Amino acid sequence: MKQITLLILGLTLTAGAAAQSGNKRITLSDVVNGAFGQRGASGEMRTTPDGEHFTAANRERTAIIRFSYATGQPTDTLFNVRNARECPFESFEGYQISSTGHHILLWREREQIYRHSYRASTYEYDTRRRMVKPLNSEDQKVMIPTFSPDGRMCAYVLDNNIWIKKFDYDTEAQVTFDGLKNHIINGATDWVYEEEFAVTNLMAWSPDSEYLAYVRSDESDVPEYSMAIYGDSYYPSDERFKYPKAGENNSLVSLHTYCIETKETNHLQTPVDASGYIPYIRFAAEPSQLAVMTLNRRQNIFNLYHANPKSGVFKLILKDENKAYIDSDWMNAIQFSKSGFLYVSERDGYAHIYQYSPTGALLKQITSGNWDVTRLIGKDETTGTVYYESAEESPLRRAVWSIDSKNKKTLLTPRKGSNSASFSSNFKYFVNTFTDVNTPLQIALFETKTLKQLRSLQDNAELRAKLADYAVAKKELIVITTAAGEDLNAWIVKPTNLDASGSKKYPVVMFQYSGPNSQSVQDRFGIDWEQYLAANGYVCVCVDGRGTGARGEAFRKCTYLRMGYFEARDQAAAAVALSKLPYIDGKRIAIWGWSFGGYNTLAAMTFGNGVFKAGIAVAPPVDWRYYDTVYTERFMRTPNENSKGYDETSPLKHAAELQGKLLLVHGTADDNVHFKQSMDYAEALVQAGKQFEMQMYRDRNHGIGGGNTRMHLYTRMSEFLLREL
Repeated sequence: MKQITLLILGLTLTAGAAAQSGNKRITLSDVVNGAFGQRGASGEMRTTPDGEHFTAANRERTAIIRFSYATGQPTDTLFNVRNARECPFESFEGYQISSTGHHILLWREREQIYRHSYRASTYEYDTRRRMVKPLNSEDQKVMIPTFSPDGRMCAYVLDNNIWIKKFDYDTEAQVTFDGLKNHIINGATDWVYEEEFAVTNLMAWSPDSEYLAYVRSDESDVPEYSMAIYGDSYYPSDERFKYPKAGENNSLVSLHTYCIETKETNHLQTPVDASGYIPYIRFAAEPSQLAVMTLNRRQNIFNLYHANPKSGVFKLILKDENKAYIDSDWMNAIQFSKSGFLYVSERDGYAHIYQYSPTGALLKQITSGNWDVTRLIGKDETTGTVYYESAEESPLRRAVWSIDSKNKKTLLTPRKGSNSASFSSNFKYFVNTFTDVNTPLQIALFETKTLKQLRSLQDNAELRAKLADYAVAKKELIVITTAAGEDLNAWIVKPTNLDASGSKKYPVVMFQYSGPNSQSVQDRFGIDWEQYLAANGYVCVCVDGRGTGARGEAFRKCTYLRMGYFEARDQAAAAVALSKLPYIDGKRIAIWGWSFGGYNTLAAMTFGNGVFKAGIAVAPPVDWRYYDTVYTERFMRTPNENSKGYDETSPLKHAAELQGKLLLVHGTADDNVHFKQSMDYAEALVQAGKQFEMQMYRDRNHGIGGGNTRMHLYTRMSEFLLREL
């Protein structure tokens, strides 16, 4: 048997960073109410077409100001509620500027629909006339307003139908007429597309602004989910929406184009199976090249087509097939240009960038090595230089790189930790966001060519000064080698006064998420619940088991068809390894998690041989048959294809095998992981004679927030752990 070891990485704390000499204890209120939240840059910086300027809203969100990248000084005020004519509002929530700058869309009074989607009161501001008016003539809330490339029109969705506003003539044209809730959606997306493909807008303008392409979703045959909304009245209401669970019917999707001049709609016969997906559409460089991206239902074959919006002729440009599944995020990240397109594929076992010609011929592999590209940023078409983010140094870290047309690589972010970058449109400047376990967010503007820092945008000095007064526990990045020989990345947070001699034994709380391609263990700063627990005598550990990200395709996809099998056992094996440390009480180890982490908590307590004394599962899936088609079938196929895999990873099917004290938590209005899952699991535990505790939150969604809810939740969880450990 291989020796169980814990290897501490070579990360040291700097003075005044994470391990503070202050004496104030971190309270639960501090953590829940964000007392140690990190500040970002002041205002969201949006690059302008010239690449020399950016725009940002002021803090009060009453004005939009243009700044110079080079000097940081304001150069113009593009909008101000105080001097805009006939402006009916005093502030706005969001904005969008047309390509010409002649029109600005502003929205407010957002009404959230699901995780990403919303409708809002939207206004058009004519910068030349300085006039504000509702985008929709009836002043109704609209969805996904989308400027045409020439800036003279805007498409939007109202009541599942597409409309086009023509600014020159102040007219509106209705494009579709069959939109109907829970039946037909035009231009926008259904629940599962939004949640799993992270897309809410399936409209695309041709580069010459002559055609609008859109996807129509017919969800008539998708099973409807009914969710009780209790409210404050004596009778609850029902929220009904279409939710396709694993193996059930998906929406039937079709592709259409609308000609602005003739007002004719054309149905494009897309070569995709009836149960397949069209997750993204986008025009490439030419008006005749509508890029249509399709996935088969099993999600292991990705096809990229160029479709002519007028003739409807399709041409296959790229086909990528995987033995397990295609990561749809890389489909959405494709970069189109006159020279072709960039695509990230896992064909050599790691995520790397490939350059293709406009016709789909593979020109070259741009990046290579036993590490993953984690983000494709873009390409400077003038120089041919490609910019990307990767885990090249370590899965725990991120750095931003460039690679020029001669394959010369340049590290743009030399500080070791977690880096990201946002570039100006001409790639002349970039904003670097940096953090590590010791350092709160550091945000600075750099010149790309010289890597000269032009100025700091945020250093979180106020937070660092505040932390100096507190006894903050040190977070260490470690590797846990299990008895089976698996090296698992982890972090550990110990009480500041921990006695490591072994004369005192400490309880352990293990946090994890564990979902496919996720990462909870990274070299980044954060003050969360683990600091409160550490201040109260707990050792807190987070472990990324098999299936998590940035360690290559084999590690990432070894859980295919058995999602949850290795993930649960890795948490149990890590707990056994931790129990070998002299100061750890192996009989007092708890595990907890939210969403997939809640599922894996139940699985670890079921299949972990009793290593966990207690666990907290928040909003957990309990059997993958209950969850949606896109996510579940990507990793498990359908229940008919893989019944054994569903059964062996189901806490619901094995409820009688649960070991340890359980606190089960769920919001009753969770549209993602339905409250029914916890109710059915609770019933299974009752019938198995298993005692447990349950906490429900009325009308709360998957995030379980609002009012005093979070404070109540974390108080409940803290008291449970204090009692059980």
